[in-house]
Amino acid sequence: MASRRRFVQGVAGALAGAWLAPSLLAAEAGADMGAGKSVRAVVDDFVKANGFHGVIHLVRGQRVVLSEAFGMADVETGRRATVDTLYPLASISKWFVSVAVLRLVEQGKLALDGSIGDYLDGYRADNGAKVKLKHLLSNCSGIPNGFSPRVKADPAIWTKPYTTGEAIEAFCSGDLAFEPGSRFSYDLTNWILVKGIVEHVTGQDFAQAIDALVLAPLGLKHVLPRYTDAARAQVAVGYATIEPPVRKMNPQLVYMVASGGYCGTAADLVRAAEGVYGGSLLSEASRKALSTILVPAESYALGGRVKDVQADGAARAFAWETGRTDGYRSLLAHRLDGQATLVLLNNTDLSQRTIDEFGVAVFAAGAQA
Repeated sequence: MASRRRFVQGVAGALAGAWLAPSLLAAEAGADMGAGKSVRAVVDDFVKANGFHGVIHLVRGQRVVLSEAFGMADVETGRRATVDTLYPLASISKWFVSVAVLRLVEQGKLALDGSIGDYLDGYRADNGAKVKLKHLLSNCSGIPNGFSPRVKADPAIWTKPYTTGEAIEAFCSGDLAFEPGSRFSYDLTNWILVKGIVEHVTGQDFAQAIDALVLAPLGLKHVLPRYTDAARAQVAVGYATIEPPVRKMNPQLVYMVASGGYCGTAADLVRAAEGVYGGSLLSEASRKALSTILVPAESYALGGRVKDVQADGAARAFAWETGRTDGYRSLLAHRLDGQATLVLLNNTDLSQRTIDEFGVAVFAAGAQA
């Protein structure tokens, strides 16, 4: 698919001298990238070549094949990473939010074809009538990113505690950049609006709503908004470099939480994937909606991607949720038939391509541990 072609463009240059699994293009052609290698060998090669810091957790057939932490969670204090360390999930947060929205759809409080204007009183009427909830959740709304130019002109915006309503007015109310549904644009503003809609229809603070709808029912005790004191005390520090240690972390703004503001552990991400796709949290119709691609050029569904990846000798459909923010990278890859889940959490700003191709190599390695 076009998205996977873009996914690997420039890999040779970006990863020159580093570990490099065969490309996803090769996987699409049916090449078994893990032939002759065990999962352990793939992991060891990856960790050694990249000086990996973080957590790798792999489950196959309800059995934990590997759960291991590497390197440091905080270089300056000497705190080592453990499998229970919290890492920012970045855009995997969008997937959690999409699950919560689908639960509200099931409760009759929202509709994927409902428009912004149906839920947010006072939002501009023209955009509000055109842009549907499913456009926001699939990043194809046309709502322009009003945050980036504002913060470039005034970096102090990073320190201003906007309410959701104030952030919508300041950053999410420009003229449409394109007709809703016609293009893909990965903009923060989509998710500020989703946050406002969830708060409006539930009458709750956003974090409370997400907890009630998704986190508590699935028993995800360690998935927390990064702006909370509990998260700040436990989360791994993000680095641009380890030697010397140079931190790379953005401030955590409450109105950005739906876009990428949660942190969690590897075990909780596995529990989440198994509960969402294999449990009773969502109806069959909602699970289908969550895994239906709406933007084919990007393999993008609601709040994340769905990709075909070689595993057990054939192309298998995976929910392929990735997170990328300053200093951190994350991957939650779950086979939609429930036969395997891989989580990777990193705090040293590795290339997302490196991480994604590592994931492909792990699944291609077969059943060997």
